[in-house]
Parts: sequence; structure tokens; C-alpha cells
Amino acid sequence: MSASLAPCCSERNTRRTMPEEPAKPDPNGVIRSMTDAFNRRDFDGVMASYSQCPVWDTSAVGLGVHEGRDAVRAFHEDWQRAYEDFEGVVTSLEDLGNGVLVTVFYNRARPAGGTGFVELRFALVMTWSDGLVEQVTAYTDIAEARAAAERLAEERG
Repeated sequence: MSASLAPCCSERNTRRTMPEEPAKPDPNGVIRSMTDAFNRRDFDGVMASYSQCPVWDTSAVGLGVHEGRDAVRAFHEDWQRAYEDFEGVVTSLEDLGNGVLVTVFYNRARPAGGTGFVELRFALVMTWSDGLVEQVTAYTDIAEARAAAERLAEERG
């Protein structure tokens, strides 16, 4: 019994194709994936998008600077541990170019043992390279964050 080729496959395609360039990471997708993982308390998922030596600077809000993967992960875990119910939402994300993003978040959470909810709106200025987050700086003043991000994008240009 001989196999026959379908008409569309009857001729062998010998054309050479150029290798495809790897897809550039989408900052919007990366940040939203990190946020979803954080909401699920999936800290391995959160950390998957960080560089080998990330820095989280929360000194402007009195929570210090966290350097390295272990310190950043511990910061995320400690933050979540303070709450029984937690939801973080990306309300805006702007890619300013040169590896700089400014992202505005809205968090609504119920503190552990509490009955009421706390709400917080804040901005994170992020730098990233090769699809991985390198540094994050937190701001409670959204306009200040945007101005800092614009200056940083210009400096990195």
C-alpha cells in the first residue's frame, strides 16, 4: 500500500527561511503576570520575572531598600502575610522606553485578624532589561513617580 500526499503537500518545500527573532517581552504582560501571581500568593511566579539581583526601594514610604532575590521575595511574603484578603490591580502601565516603566496600582486588603479593608493607590517606577525587572521604586505620589520615571528614561536614553 503506498501513501499518497495531499495535493497541497505534493511538492517538497525547499525554501530556506530566516530564523525568527525571539519575541520581545511585553512589559504589560510581564507586570500583569507578576500581579496575578502576587494576588495568588505564588511567590515563585512573582520572582520568575526578576533579574538575578533585583532591588526594591520602598524607602520613600518608610519600608527600606530590599536588595537581592531573597530580600525581595521576603518583602513580598511579609507584605502578603499582613493580610488575609488581598487584591492588587494594575490601573495603568506606561512604557517610557529605555527599559523604564511607570505602573499605578490599586490595592484593597483586609488586615489579618481585622474586619475592615484598607485601600492604597501607589505607583512603582521599574527598570527592566531582557524581559526581567531590575529595580523597583515605590511612590505614594503618582505625579512624583511619573516625573521620576520620565527623568530616568531620559537618563538611560
